[in-house]
Amino acid sequence: MSAQTQAPATAPRRGELDLLRILVVLGLVFFHAALVFATEGDYYVQNPQTTEAITILAGFAVVWAMPVLFLVAGLGARYSVGRRGTARFARERLVRLGVPLVFTVVALNPLPQWLRLRAADPDQHESYWRFLPRYFTVHLDLADFPFLVDGEHFESGHLWFVLLLLAFCLLLAPVAARVAAGGDRAAAAVARHPALLLLPVLPLAVINVPLGMEEDYAAWNHWAYLVFFLYGFALGGDDRVRSVMRRLARPLGVAGLVLFAACAPGFMTSDDPFTDRTPLALVTRALFSAAGWCLVVAILGTLDRPREQRRARARPRPVREYLGVAALPLYVLHQPVVVAVAYGVVDWSAPIVVEYTVIVTGSLAVILILYEGVVRRTRLTRFLFGMRPDPPVTPS
Repeated sequence: MSAQTQAPATAPRRGELDLLRILVVLGLVFFHAALVFATEGDYYVQNPQTTEAITILAGFAVVWAMPVLFLVAGLGARYSVGRRGTARFARERLVRLGVPLVFTVVALNPLPQWLRLRAADPDQHESYWRFLPRYFTVHLDLADFPFLVDGEHFESGHLWFVLLLLAFCLLLAPVAARVAAGGDRAAAAVARHPALLLLPVLPLAVINVPLGMEEDYAAWNHWAYLVFFLYGFALGGDDRVRSVMRRLARPLGVAGLVLFAACAPGFMTSDDPFTDRTPLALVTRALFSAAGWCLVVAILGTLDRPREQRRARARPRPVREYLGVAALPLYVLHQPVVVAVAYGVVDWSAPIVVEYTVIVTGSLAVILILYEGVVRRTRLTRFLFGMRPDPPVTPS
């Protein structure tokens, strides 16, 4: 990689991105707990009482939350390539993402699927150990790259994010220098013509509209996330682009809200707005794509405050640093824990708000206890959950 395209080897840490990543990961506990009470969908455990309010709130979350994670991951990849070079970057990502992916799919993901069967059929008494051979009855599906392993009960589950991110990193590595160089030229163009910041709406719509969106991947077509990842890698850290994002944050935020509201007729009246070929469904997917991009840029531009960031770097942030390191392990742990806690709560004869509160608080407590008491304590568990083998740092 040339000096012109290389990211700074010691780029200053952007606290707002760490905070955003933490909020999204912890927010997934609230999000998946809410799906237990959704009138639509097929979550692992469903409460007998449901509410349509969950569908609206969940829709507003998915339009920006996972895209933000991919964009921030792309920005981190740019700095990692700058420090390590492409070969070491690919090896590092293969270990830090591949190991927790395999470990979780094998050791943790069978539990939600087993609980799904028991929740759907109260007369189901098959033990967990008898279920495991059925879970691991799999076949290869090369046409569904990168989700190559499939089975009746086997799934990557919530690890689809890790699997996609790993695939994107490995696909990026051979062409990283060219993408970075193209990003530098594009950044100069955006600085001259800020309206170019809206161009990513086109590839997002080109993917989502004809190919359809996918409920299993937080409402977006899974290849749409590549656009966010590449934007983060090529442009997200450029000071010229950051300046434009800050200036346009407010109007794009308003535009994103309006566009998201305009999706409502399609989502409320179409039989399947994710895949239907009707004009209304196609327009809905286009509006959703534009809303997602506008909201992501608005959020990043709003949080990006260089002066405050410089002052913040001079002050210790022990809780943020603690949770920032924990982001991947907490993501890995959250869904099996939420499903297990929800399985024990949904039969209660209590109001939805009470059950939801118990699921959220109980899940957060279990996840943090597992992370603090088990994951971060040994080199082996840190390795299995994608953490560096550094000694644990006790928060003050």
